[in-house]
Amino acid sequence: MIRHVALNNRGAQMVQSWVEAETAECDLGDARLNRRLGAMLEALGERPGKSLPTAFQDWSNTKAAYRFFSNGNVSEDKILAGHFAASALRISATDGPILILQDTTEFSFKRADPQKVGFTHVSTGRKIKDGRYQKHAVSGLLMHASLAITPEGLPLGLTAAKFWSRSKFKGTRALKRKINPTRVPIEQKESMRWLDNLRLSTELASAPERCVHIGDRESDIYELYCLAGELGTGFLVRSCVDRLAENGDTTIGKVMAQVQSSGTHEIQFRDAQGKAHRAVLSIRHASMTVRPPIGKQKKYAHQDLQIIHAEELDPPEGRAPVFWKLITNLPVATHAEAVHKLEWYALRWKIETFFRTLKTGCRIEELRLATADRLANCIALCCVVAWRVSWMTMLSREAIKASPGTVFTETEQYLLDRATSERIQKGPRDLNFYVRAVARLGGYLDRASDAPPGTTVLWRGLSRLADLVEGARIAEITKSETCG
Repeated sequence: MIRHVALNNRGAQMVQSWVEAETAECDLGDARLNRRLGAMLEALGERPGKSLPTAFQDWSNTKAAYRFFSNGNVSEDKILAGHFAASALRISATDGPILILQDTTEFSFKRADPQKVGFTHVSTGRKIKDGRYQKHAVSGLLMHASLAITPEGLPLGLTAAKFWSRSKFKGTRALKRKINPTRVPIEQKESMRWLDNLRLSTELASAPERCVHIGDRESDIYELYCLAGELGTGFLVRSCVDRLAENGDTTIGKVMAQVQSSGTHEIQFRDAQGKAHRAVLSIRHASMTVRPPIGKQKKYAHQDLQIIHAEELDPPEGRAPVFWKLITNLPVATHAEAVHKLEWYALRWKIETFFRTLKTGCRIEELRLATADRLANCIALCCVVAWRVSWMTMLSREAIKASPGTVFTETEQYLLDRATSERIQKGPRDLNFYVRAVARLGGYLDRASDAPPGTTVLWRGLSRLADLVEGARIAEITKSETCG
């Protein structure tokens, strides 16, 4: 019993260590707010996906959390400041290139007064009597985030994040009737978020030559190419625009049509339904001069960039063929280098996994907070929780033999040992062992043919582990009172 009490005390100190690491550089202007931030992060980290009252356990702490989210001195950038600083430390502690993934996600909410939250987009509903479709604006927030990962896929943390909503949503088609979007300065567009995050992430990493900013087709912005060149950092984006090339009398597509294949590359992937697929891609790559759009040629200079096209050979019926058109300022002189960049771009899905963990695991869209500011504050806090779940998932795969103390307290390890059946207890008690033990609490079967545990079973298991720790604490108090 004395040993167990000692484990509880030491474990409590270790639980605080990861929370303190992610909040050390946070300054909300009040020591009490700083302490509350740490306590709330710890509570949400122990029970990801639970409602706020369940996570904070009682009315006193829940009420304090509501007051925290509505406090005028609290904002999402201040909440994430500590996590950004911790991400910078993790980046500096690694060697080699850092892949910074950028993407935007939406959070939708049903509210009686949607004006307090704002809008994200216009949704098409059922068909009405006159044959037209009913349309309505969706209430919610948008978040544009940058996630730093290693080339092996280990998430090091967020490096930038922006939250916003629209007071009144106007579709792209409606705007095009009034003005040509290409004539609007980038500073007046929502697309500016891609440039802002690129700049902030590069500054945070303090090593622009190591950074490779990766984005989907929405990031195909000529101003982004220019900014990356100014900052001396790399980018790798998927193209959606057939831009002017060479001396301006041709396009990228026309030039690439004349380029011969350098070889093939096989990939394996899963579709939206989780079905596994295999595809053989024909690779073409070339270096060329890319020109700015006609309306911006006086403001921006041409760029010497590398183009990679990867097109699936013999695609099966019933599935759209894989066809990636990538643009980068990184060197691509050989087939091997082209394949290498394709593999880096494939890691872009790591940020989709992060968003899924944030939405489904932390259940952001079930929050009942009334205003956009309060929701943004809570989402920012949950971003740190979602990152930690993703980090734990990948760390157990990339650093199988790592010390379990990097993630779990001694109390948690003790309880996981007790909760693990004798059949599974053979082998080393490394990090992978304890991560799998948590996953089993979340429903992971751990059969020989099963893939490594993912984020879903981990966030479920963490909640159950928190209940085990709390039960052990109550049992220890009861034993102490009985013995006394």
